[in-house]
Amino acid sequence: MSNISTVAEFLLQGFSDNRELQLLHATLFLLVYLMALLGNLLIVAVTTLDQRLHTPMYFFLQNLSFIDLCYISITVPKSIANSLTGDSSISFLGCVSQLFLVVLFAASELCVLTAMSYDRYAAICSPLRYVLIMNKTSCMRMAAASWLSGGLLGVMFSASTFSLTFCGSNAVQQFFCDAPPLLKISCSEVHIATDVSVAAALVLDAVCFTYVNLIIILSYVLIFSAVLRIPSSEGRTKVFSTCLPHLTVIIIFLFTGAFAYLKPPSDSPSALDPLVSVFYTVMPSTVNPLIYNLRNRDLKAALGRIL
Repeated sequence: MSNISTVAEFLLQGFSDNRELQLLHATLFLLVYLMALLGNLLIVAVTTLDQRLHTPMYFFLQNLSFIDLCYISITVPKSIANSLTGDSSISFLGCVSQLFLVVLFAASELCVLTAMSYDRYAAICSPLRYVLIMNKTSCMRMAAASWLSGGLLGVMFSASTFSLTFCGSNAVQQFFCDAPPLLKISCSEVHIATDVSVAAALVLDAVCFTYVNLIIILSYVLIFSAVLRIPSSEGRTKVFSTCLPHLTVIIIFLFTGAFAYLKPPSDSPSALDPLVSVFYTVMPSTVNPLIYNLRNRDLKAALGRIL
């Protein structure tokens, strides 16, 4: 730890230096956070209390909502507090913890979304064998693998990033501690920072993105091919309305995250980076409850029974 103890804290950069815009940002983020908090807590509570929803589909949805709840709570409250108080500092240990947890929950969410894709594939393409394929043991193993994968990626990114030397500027061009902006302000040799960035990106792409994307693509190709064989247009519409929102969230989540992590390092700050990061840190936690709650009759019926 001796080579990284020269920086005791970091300064997180907000979306604007204007005081009025900072207050507007805090207000908008607070509304978004409360919406995400309420939506995800409702899904977790309903899927836990209603025995009729103890199925694989809602088991993964419960995991997804819990991850979203934790994911948005890592970044947004701190950003709100920074905008309200004008103090954008975060301790070194706090920055390490934030980066680790952000990667953990982001990777876990991606894996859970993949498991949900496979669950929909099994339900639509193999309905007679669905109970055998998606049994309780399989679901528990998929959930455990999702959390374990997230933890391993979190350790990898936090360890590789904070093994560098930080002795110069401590201003992070982002509203939370993320790997790409931290690599930019490292005072290690340029080739070392680049090597770490490229290596981390390649490992993430090889271990997670390639494998996960392959499963998601194959699942949806098989799903859509099965749906197109359904004779009833009403049946096709019902399945498409269930799968397309889920696929949309996955695409936005993957492409914005890949844009932030896999693009070449640049020394010049970009105003686009904080905006892009909103799409893979804030938007999924807010949009997922709306997709899976407002469009789901079983969830609305279960909520009505509980109330």
